[in-house]
Amino acid sequence: MERWQNKVAVVTGASAGIGAAIAADLVKSGFIVVALARREERLQENQRALPENLQSRYHPKRCDVTNEEEVKDTFAWIETKLGGTDVLVNNAGVVASGVQLIGVDNTQPIRNIVETNVMSVVYCVREAFNSMKKRNFDGHVVIINSVAGHYIPMVPAGSLNIYPASKFAVTAMVETYRQEFANAGTKVKITSISPGGVLTEIAPNMETLREAGHPLLDAADISNAVLYALSTPPHVQVHELTIRPVGEKF
Repeated sequence: MERWQNKVAVVTGASAGIGAAIAADLVKSGFIVVALARREERLQENQRALPENLQSRYHPKRCDVTNEEEVKDTFAWIETKLGGTDVLVNNAGVVASGVQLIGVDNTQPIRNIVETNVMSVVYCVREAFNSMKKRNFDGHVVIINSVAGHYIPMVPAGSLNIYPASKFAVTAMVETYRQEFANAGTKVKITSISPGGVLTEIAPNMETLREAGHPLLDAADISNAVLYALSTPPHVQVHELTIRPVGEKF
């Protein structure tokens, strides 16, 4: 990780769960981190939870990544204050419980998933990559994907509605980015990390699932995978990494 010392990493969806774990671990690994989320107070709590000598390396920044103008303004701020984006970890994602595609009257939950899981990736990767390219910096983009981006798990008496479709889109986008980054004459890396079930706040009753015997990963497991991808030599690109808890049945 020596090449990343004092480099700037941007983490979206950093207020809780996987994003919070990644942001904290990146700070501890020598990065300067800009943590983005809508819940700024949670980001500030995460900053205070860090060792005192590391808190100045963590920059909490409110940003709704579904708002293109907010994303532009945020990355412009990073450029001005910190010199640019060297690593992007695009973690922000949502699901919608109790919604079926065949019976949805209010499509707003569906739109929220597409805006967060797909369009925010478009906005953030564009801004981060442009920052890397104009500085001729061989940066790294990490996308937190899902096993649902590769197949559609069966949910008894329920539905994942458009969530798998949004993650399938991300899987295709990651390959498109790989090609575009190379065709642009850069050595910027792109990594998709696809976890199985993870104990986070993304869906209700996750703790109940674990208590009932369903194996789940922890946020720290995904953060460790991010650190692994970043630690590879400059000529090595981990393009897709799938992580599942032992015994997962879906």
